[in-house]
Amino acid sequence: MKLKKGSMLYIYVGKLIFRILVLGLVVWAYWMRPQYFDLIYSVNIGPGASLSGGTWGVLGIWSLLMAGMILHMIPSNWSLTMGSRKEFGTFYQPADAYDALEMYRYVQKNNLSAIWVLLVWISVNAVFGLLYVLDVIGFRELIVLSVFYYVCDLICVVIWCPFQQFFIKNKCCVNCRIFNWGHFMMFFPLLFIRNFFTWSLFFTSLVVMLRWEITLLKHPERFWEGSNAVLKCVNCQEKICRIKGRKFTDKIR
Repeated sequence: MKLKKGSMLYIYVGKLIFRILVLGLVVWAYWMRPQYFDLIYSVNIGPGASLSGGTWGVLGIWSLLMAGMILHMIPSNWSLTMGSRKEFGTFYQPADAYDALEMYRYVQKNNLSAIWVLLVWISVNAVFGLLYVLDVIGFRELIVLSVFYYVCDLICVVIWCPFQQFFIKNKCCVNCRIFNWGHFMMFFPLLFIRNFFTWSLFFTSLVVMLRWEITLLKHPERFWEGSNAVLKCVNCQEKICRIKGRKFTDKIR
């Protein structure tokens, strides 16, 4: 499916609105129907299990989130920006006479920035994990936190991204070094909840992230606009940066 020029932004704004509604529903349930959260422990999905309305609700939400991650690994998914799809060889357009040494310098610089992002993210969420272990907060709070990250993931794409501003310093999401880390980051709080639904989401997100990293290691030329012409602004059909604008130039520092 070929989209109209610039329509990708509207797709992502629509996704953001949907996620905000989901967060609103989860916050409402947290205050008004906290027993709904207990369903993730009580759902029986074994042979002969009786599927109640609550069971279907948990399975539905889990399936929606799981499907979102699986779609990130399918090249033909037209609803994803090139920031995610650039890992696939299908979209690689070799740039004319690029400097391989400059490319590796660029990759090295971005790898260092990505390591800092990973350390900061793990450190921040380790605090929430510790609070959970000490029974200061419960699993409901961790789920709300994860859904909050679910919204923030698209705020970073559409409106403003602290990782872009303070760590990666990429000019736009299409050139983002950590674009497909989103699910790993949003589901990280679920790691502390020992349950089939939470762990399956977290470890699947880890697979998505590792696939991205392995591809980057094997094919770094796909991730830099200097070596992949499809990432150049002049060739961009998505214009997903129209709200937050381009922030930096991807120069080797």
